Amino acid sequence: METTFSLAPKVIQYLVVFEKEANSCGAYVPDLPGCVAIGETMEEVRGLITEAIQFHIEGLREDGVAVPRPASTAAFIDVATA
Repeated sequence: METTFSLAPKVIQYLVVFEKEANSCGAYVPDLPGCVAIGETMEEVRGLITEAIQFHIEGLREDGVAVPRPASTAAFIDVATA
């Protein structure tokens, strides 16, 4: 029987919170404290936060620190404003 190994990287999904301001956009990852990105457009921030997550995880591994498992969730809550 032949054993095969996958060389594909493991994919982990982290919750990312995006914020839009008048002149900029930002994002942060609640499960990775300090992992943030700021840019001029949401498209730019999406790319930057992806890179920031990868860089953050690489840094944790290089420092011998366990990579936090995704644990955050999000939900919209309806609130009466009248």
